Amino acid sequence: MLYDALVAESRRNDGLDEVRSVALDRVRPLVDLLEHQRTEFRRSMGHEYRRSRTQGAATRTEIDGRLAACTDEEGRAAVLCLMLAARFDDTSLWQYDAEIGSLISRVRGWTPGEVAVMLLRATEYDMNHWFTEALGQVLDAADQLDAEGRRAVGPWLRHAHTRLMDTTVEARLRTSLAQRLRALLASVDEADIPEGLIPVGAPWAAPLRDRARTSPTSETARFIRHLASPSGPRPAQRWRRTCLELADAASARDLVADVLRALAEDDPLCSTENGAHTGWLHDGYHYHYVVHQNDADLARGIVWAAALTAGRAAVRHLGALALRTGGHGTGVIEDLKLAGAAINALAETGDTASLEALWRLQSRIRHRALRKQLDTALVTAAGKQGITAEQLIERSVPDHGLAPDGSLEREVGGHRVRVAIDGAGTVRLTFARPDGTTSRTAPAAVKDGFPDELRELKALAKEIRGTLSGERARVEALMSAGREWPYEEWCRYYRDHPVTGTLVRGLIREFQDEGGEWHAVAPAAEPAGRPERVRLWHPIRASAEDIGEWRERIVAERLRQPFKQAFREIYLLTPAEEETGVYSNRFAAHIVHYKQLYALFKERGWQANFLGRYDGGYDGQARAEFGDGEWRACFHHEPAADDDGGYAPEYAATDQVRFERRDGRRLRAVPLAEVPPLVFSEAMRDVDLFVGVTSIAADPEWADRGEDRYGGYWRRASFGALTASAEVRREVLERILPRLKIAARCTLEGRFLVVRGDLRTYRVHLGSANILMEPDDSYLCIVPSRGKGDGTVFLPFEDERLSLVLSKAFLLAADTDITDETILRQIKRGA
Repeated sequence: MLYDALVAESRRNDGLDEVRSVALDRVRPLVDLLEHQRTEFRRSMGHEYRRSRTQGAATRTEIDGRLAACTDEEGRAAVLCLMLAARFDDTSLWQYDAEIGSLISRVRGWTPGEVAVMLLRATEYDMNHWFTEALGQVLDAADQLDAEGRRAVGPWLRHAHTRLMDTTVEARLRTSLAQRLRALLASVDEADIPEGLIPVGAPWAAPLRDRARTSPTSETARFIRHLASPSGPRPAQRWRRTCLELADAASARDLVADVLRALAEDDPLCSTENGAHTGWLHDGYHYHYVVHQNDADLARGIVWAAALTAGRAAVRHLGALALRTGGHGTGVIEDLKLAGAAINALAETGDTASLEALWRLQSRIRHRALRKQLDTALVTAAGKQGITAEQLIERSVPDHGLAPDGSLEREVGGHRVRVAIDGAGTVRLTFARPDGTTSRTAPAAVKDGFPDELRELKALAKEIRGTLSGERARVEALMSAGREWPYEEWCRYYRDHPVTGTLVRGLIREFQDEGGEWHAVAPAAEPAGRPERVRLWHPIRASAEDIGEWRERIVAERLRQPFKQAFREIYLLTPAEEETGVYSNRFAAHIVHYKQLYALFKERGWQANFLGRYDGGYDGQARAEFGDGEWRACFHHEPAADDDGGYAPEYAATDQVRFERRDGRRLRAVPLAEVPPLVFSEAMRDVDLFVGVTSIAADPEWADRGEDRYGGYWRRASFGALTASAEVRREVLERILPRLKIAARCTLEGRFLVVRGDLRTYRVHLGSANILMEPDDSYLCIVPSRGKGDGTVFLPFEDERLSLVLSKAFLLAADTDITDETILRQIKRGA
């Protein structure tokens, strides 16, 4: 019988046996009804379903009536009975949470013994959601106890807290229940720090454990409990004020700084030794993490407390923690909540050093959600200084201690070591010996005698490269913004900056005079007089004659720009796009290598979902912001038809390009005619790059595969009409071919560079760089070698496809010198 089983189960010799047995005796009829209900439930699962269903309804009605008529004393006994009976054996799934919750909210007079029984029983539930549901209900009863009663149930409150902090449950529920338990314990003893609040095995929590052991004061306990109370990425102002007050009362500012440093730098935890997965991870699989999810609230509280109490001293560790838990290749799994807290806390420090830290993070963190938080943090930090987010970014670019010319020199072991920016993408280390000779490799005297100093200089060079790369991308993005600067501001934050200046001094700029007229100035040149404002020159605002003159000057003076500016492609709205209205099909229906496309999205700063065989994985959308974030371009793509690849498609088909405009916090789709020409041109330029680089038409080996699934597309795209980028490539060749030693063997004919060799004449397509051989237009497959070219031909900007076209031209112009048999066989086959 159920009653006998419950009575036997109640005898535990834990001091609560009598409380349980008295409750069961008081509601013996209820126990009998519960037994009937279980019997009828089992019958309903067999052949007596109809009869048992009718009987079950009657029994249920009788139970409900009995519970509704309970006095306070009977109601408390009924709650204990229901909790003891719930999940009692393996044959039943009964859970009486609705009945228990209703009774607890109605009856009064709870005794410490009854609350202790319920606390213990709730922790025995083996389903986590039932555990949290029951615990919340029991705490409603515990709230009715006076101080003496709470003191009496203290051991069971602590036991419940330990179990809660060691169980994987929804973070929101765990935070709420933990705070209620801590408040009950603190109402009896303010110095109480319940077990589980400070994680036992986490290295980062060692300073907290030491303080709790050596200084168990009420001030310390209140502060630590307060640290664990925030649950969001940005705590309320009241929490922040209280945090400062409690930190000072507990003399805990140094304590917070020590814990933050440990979070940022100490060894991570391993899943094979800590956490819920310990014991069932197999085959050597394991991972490392900084903070267990159950301790996330406490860690985020530390982050915010450090930002509030340490200011500038916390900035370095906040930045390191954000990168450690939110970046890639850090050796620990991502913790987006902790990284987000560190990012937001950086913005609130109010210190100028945090601006540089946020700038560094923006160039190194790629996760979409964290990048949004970075944008918010930058706006917050800018608002504190009374400037815009764009001004904040440009004013927080680190100079790394470089001189205005982008260099730095140090004396190391009798050698002068120079770190210098050389061009738009190179940072070099040069070692000058005492005799004046130089080398790019570290001399033995420096390498062996001063390894720490050498390591520091190499790390500095790596940091400068990262800043230079980020600034190059940021400055190029300004081409779509149409931004203008006051002349003094431009000089300070752009022209004279040791990193940014090396880039912008290689660009064409426009200066506005007092009369409002704009005048373009060549790279490295300075304007006449005292200009009012500055902006970057863009060919879309210039006449065809001016564009031609600038391009000729760039080539003639061998001015290599940090990115394509004078020869920048222009994309104007076409009649077909005016007809479609809200979308462009200009780059639709191309077949591309999907993984290469996805990687290029990331490289160019576009956010895209990954295509794959899952719900939602068949509709690709790549998005990027332009015009200082006011506009967004959306490039649609999907797995190619009949793609039989694995989880991710091998090939994708391109589709429409659409545009959206920011409207408050939302983005609203707009017709193409409303998109500013600068924004439209820059976005379409990126899409052209995506298609041109990743299209199978650019794959020289495609024709030799013996496949015809996309053969028609390959033939059309490989030798078809030139895109805007290919047209620019043609114009560059027109200017530089006469200066090359193979000029007599080369001519430009339509979309081809025609190269006359001694064995045959070759037509190199300016878009795909694929080759046809005269007289029968047979295809010549030449696979480019890995790595960069020798760089002997001057190009005014980096263009991998242009370099490839030229390298093939040089090879074919001297075709009698070719030794590669695979190439020679193809040439001689039809010669």
